Amino acid sequence: MALTKSDIEPAFSLWPQLAGHVRDAHLVNHSENETFRIDCDGGEPFMLRVNRPEYQTEISINSELAWLAALRRDTDLPISEPVAGRDGALLQNFETPAGEQRRGVLFRFIAGREPGPDEDLVPLFRTLGTYAARMHLHVMSWTPPAGFERQVWNAATILDVDGLWGDWRVTPGVDARVREVLDRLCVDLAQRLADYGTGADRYGLIHADMRLGNLLVEGSHISLIDFDDSGFCWFAYDFAAAVSFHETQANIPALKAAWVEGYQSVRALSGEDIAMLDAMVMLRRMALLAWIGSHAETNLAQTHMDGYAEGSADLAERFIRGPIWG
Repeated sequence: MALTKSDIEPAFSLWPQLAGHVRDAHLVNHSENETFRIDCDGGEPFMLRVNRPEYQTEISINSELAWLAALRRDTDLPISEPVAGRDGALLQNFETPAGEQRRGVLFRFIAGREPGPDEDLVPLFRTLGTYAARMHLHVMSWTPPAGFERQVWNAATILDVDGLWGDWRVTPGVDARVREVLDRLCVDLAQRLADYGTGADRYGLIHADMRLGNLLVEGSHISLIDFDDSGFCWFAYDFAAAVSFHETQANIPALKAAWVEGYQSVRALSGEDIAMLDAMVMLRRMALLAWIGSHAETNLAQTHMDGYAEGSADLAERFIRGPIWG
């Protein structure tokens, strides 16, 4: 069950901007974490992210925030800005009235709306390509602090039964026909990814969740939020994450071309990199299939659950035979 305003009220005293100033707090998103909009008397609104207890450790959250701070310092990318608490720390711990220990990060509010899948997304994907390339260039020259620790997104951590987001095999809709096709896909993907390798020019720390739900559009300005899933993966996976839950739409080839164009305006991609984009889409699709099964209580999972397994098998058959799109 999602947290309520009364559950998070003990956290307000941890930030001077909130203590004694909160007029309203309401849940705006519940997926991996729970995110609240906090409105204050006579001041700016904030967003409080309360981390899911069993997902990230204190070390991994602080590592996420360290990369976020480095990106804000070294680039002008329009990304989330965390707010330090009274003690100077970005990550704060609090106890709910029921005695549950939770972790929270406060972010400055960013105006904007989530873009919809039926809009003309070509210009947006061109911009997303530039954002991804700039982040990847930053990672290639950045030295993480000692003790830096983020999850790894690869064939094993996504496709195996003990994957980070659960076992796709137990997701609703995975019947015998779907299972047979997706088992073949897993073998195919694992081989392609092994052949592609993890050289420093193609693999490193990435956002890993640049989907529409993590974008805020205000006029021509596009902000990128939610680095909670950031981890070590192939750079090309950032494109796959951008088309999350919408991989079967007819506009994907155009969005792919726009993303590549934007990316290459900042950083060159090899032919091999571009050829692997479809494999990354399938890898991400399998991650989301597992996520839907292990997060069935969330609105996001329920929205996409119907037909997602069957659609994944259909995409897999096309992928195994040749290019997914034409």
